[in-house]
Amino acid sequence: MKIKRLLDIVLSLAGLLLFSPIFVVVALVVRATSPGGALFVQTRVGRNEKCFRCLKFRTMTAGTPDVGSHHAEQSWITPIGRLLRKTKLDELPQLINVLRGEMSIVGPRPCLPSQRELISARRALGVFSLAPGITGISQTRGVDMSTPLELASLDATYLESMSVLTDIALMYETLRGAGKGDAASRRV
Repeated sequence: MKIKRLLDIVLSLAGLLLFSPIFVVVALVVRATSPGGALFVQTRVGRNEKCFRCLKFRTMTAGTPDVGSHHAEQSWITPIGRLLRKTKLDELPQLINVLRGEMSIVGPRPCLPSQRELISARRALGVFSLAPGITGISQTRGVDMSTPLELASLDATYLESMSVLTDIALMYETLRGAGKGDAASRRV
């Protein structure tokens, strides 16, 4: 088993155990503050362009259109959703995706099947050879899916330089708050 996959398994299991009380609290708060389920499940494109169901805590009102964060309207985001996005707690359920092998802790963010320009650029650069990640170089540099060519290029630099030490450095940068968060959270 590769070291990266072993690290993913260990960290996702530890995270699921450690954060299980937070999972329960967040799920209850999301359900109590807006109609709909606690989880948001969305089809995303993963390794080798295979689609999977990406899990997140729901941060938008139920029934909003299936769009990337950079196209989301501020009015769609719930008050608790703003806090979850700011603190990145909405991403915690993706630890389940990591445990299943659909994602990695560190890698390029998984895109929507409708994001054709990004898919084409990532395909050309070989980025789809990687499992998508909860965090990655693009997130720590504040680059999101609103600039698909820049995002794919930065993801390709991770592909060329990835190592356990790189992953540890990117996890550290993420934990200390590097990056600007998602596009929907940054808009006023």
